[in-house]
Amino acid sequence: MIRWGDPALSDLIAAGYLGLLTLLWSLLLLTAGSWGRRWPLARRREGQDTPPVSICVPARDEELNIGACVKSILASRGVELELLVVDDGSKDDTIAVARAAAGDDPRSNIRSGEPPPKGWAGKSWALAQAAADARHEHLLFVDADLVLDPDAVRSALVQARVEQLDLLSLFGTWWLESFWENVVIPVVGWLVRGATPLDAVNDPSRPEAFANGQFILVRREAYESVGGHRAVQDEVLEDVRLAKVFKRQALRVQLLHAPWAFRARLYRTLGEILEGYGKNFYEGMGRRPLVALGLVLFVLVGILLPFVIVLSVAALRLALGWVLLDGLLLAWTFGLCLLILAFRWRQERADGRSGWYALTHPVGNLVLIWIALRSMMALDVSWKGRRFRDGRARNDGEPRES
Repeated sequence: MIRWGDPALSDLIAAGYLGLLTLLWSLLLLTAGSWGRRWPLARRREGQDTPPVSICVPARDEELNIGACVKSILASRGVELELLVVDDGSKDDTIAVARAAAGDDPRSNIRSGEPPPKGWAGKSWALAQAAADARHEHLLFVDADLVLDPDAVRSALVQARVEQLDLLSLFGTWWLESFWENVVIPVVGWLVRGATPLDAVNDPSRPEAFANGQFILVRREAYESVGGHRAVQDEVLEDVRLAKVFKRQALRVQLLHAPWAFRARLYRTLGEILEGYGKNFYEGMGRRPLVALGLVLFVLVGILLPFVIVLSVAALRLALGWVLLDGLLLAWTFGLCLLILAFRWRQERADGRSGWYALTHPVGNLVLIWIALRSMMALDVSWKGRRFRDGRARNDGEPRES
């Protein structure tokens, strides 16, 4: 009989832990790259007519991104469009860069927005202003940091018409350049996507709802019937909340995977990544502490611990000659580490990127833990000079120009 303190019991516990994680990561590796395959957006280059669309872009301190965004929108094929850019109090040259990118294209309307009234988040207020200026029945809300494929708008409009949708949102892909972008953004991004049940979101009989604010297409009549962005005026996660409002009103909502449709340059530095994700990460978990702590525990035990074991055992053996783990268990743990890295490698390759950043997976998950804890513990957060508390805008109204 095995008793507490018996080395055999320790080996049994270790084998159980390794066996459970090996099974989990084997299943994840087998399904890596398959997310969204049942819900793709087809590329439409010709065929069905599309209705005209007003493309609304809120922009605050986006001088590095807005030029490419504007040019890609105006280069859209096979669709009648107008472009409305509302500058949300930028402190940089956002509006000048946007106007230079649009040139003398008569389809563009680029203007400075009014300061957000009391109780409004800046982005929602900018989008509400753009929607009020829009002339067409379909409104497409896109972020200023993305670049559209020329067929993206047309394809989305066809999909919305064929499926008789009130709201269509898309997941594109990321535009990653710097080291920290490549290390962290896929870790956080795929966590969000993996936690998004597309089957449930796209089932009208289910309450689950989700939208990606980078690309949201709506029918104006449906949008106005729910109150437009006024219904989510102070939300830091206005995109997800807007989808929930639509679905509660029994309106047709669909979320599709379209990595070809656009790429987004979310953040450029580690500081921006921490601030950007930190402002809404905990909000995205429903502000539930057990969920946040459960995520942190899984990352610690299910991802990082095998690497810690291998590195610490190897270091102590080389430095002091200590043998802390049976050779078979050590080899098993090392194999588990390779399995985890193989999963990240497959995800990277499925996204069309080099697999070498798989080697940074433990580092990316350490940053993920920091983001989760930081977001959970922060009462007040700020982003681009705007303050939020508990996921809501802390805005007492900004002075208006006379």
